[in-house]
Parts: sequence; C-alpha cells; structure tokens
Amino acid sequence: MPMHKNVQTLHRFYEAFTKLDSDTMASCYAENATFNDPAFNLNGKHQIAGMWEMLCSATKEHGMAHWNLEYRDLKADVQHGSAHWEANYLFSATGKLVHNIIDGKFAFTPDGQIVSHHDHFSFWRWSRQALGAPGLFLGWTPLLKKVVQKQAGSGLEKFMAKRKK
Repeated sequence: MPMHKNVQTLHRFYEAFTKLDSDTMASCYAENATFNDPAFNLNGKHQIAGMWEMLCSATKEHGMAHWNLEYRDLKADVQHGSAHWEANYLFSATGKLVHNIIDGKFAFTPDGQIVSHHDHFSFWRWSRQALGAPGLFLGWTPLLKKVVQKQAGSGLEKFMAKRKK
C-alpha cells in the first residue's frame, strides 16, 4: 500500500534533517506556515527556513561528531500528522551534549506541505543537559524559558541579517 503524501512529506523532512539538509527541510513548508516549540515561535516559511539553516549550520560547524537523529512513528492523514524523533547533538552555545526527545504535531495544506508544526519536549530535561546548573535549578521555571526564547529569537534575527549580506 502506498504511503499517504503527507507521510511522504514527513519522511522527506526527517531524512533531510538526518543529513542536516536545511534547504530540503524548508521545501516541506507552505509559505504561510507556523512553527513553535519551547524555544521558537515562528511565522512564515522564511523564518522557519532561517531557523533550520541556523541550527543545521551550527551543528555542521561545531558538532558533526556528536550529531545523530532518529525518527519513527510517522503518521498522517489528509489534514494532520505526527512524528516522534530523538536528536543527539552538541549544543553550540555551551558545548554540552544533549539528547532531546521530541514529539511533533503537524497540519498540512491540500498539496501536502506543512502549514503548522509544533514540537513538544520537556524544557526542563533539555535545559539540564544544554545549560547545566542553570537548567537544573531554573529549567522548570517560566523565567528561564523566556530567557531562552529571547536569546533564540535574537540569535535567529542576527543569523538571518548576516545571511542577507
């Protein structure tokens, strides 16, 4: 039985992610797509593509030896989809190793592009690994989450401004 086109989109997206191919990842999104997770709230393919390019570039530059992504349980119907994925990587801001466990929820356009992508993971678990002591002691608080969101947003703005030049 052939795979539903939206499962094919998810497969193409995660296969590209395993290879840190941000261009192919970006091609899976609709122009008006949204993305959110504990660090980012993005609107439009342009911002989403910038985030993936920034994250993939940082991994290629600083942590290829530690990069591994595995995905499974790709499911989708005409409108919605889901996936489970786990990433092992070196968090470039601190040089700490992270094993992040993520569940993604998706909505699709009629032609099979991602229009909504929500990744859920334990921010406290992630922050303990990525940030060390600050994450251990403050990772469960909204305060640290807001700080990380602000830094992530600022980092993305700087990356995208530099990319335009």
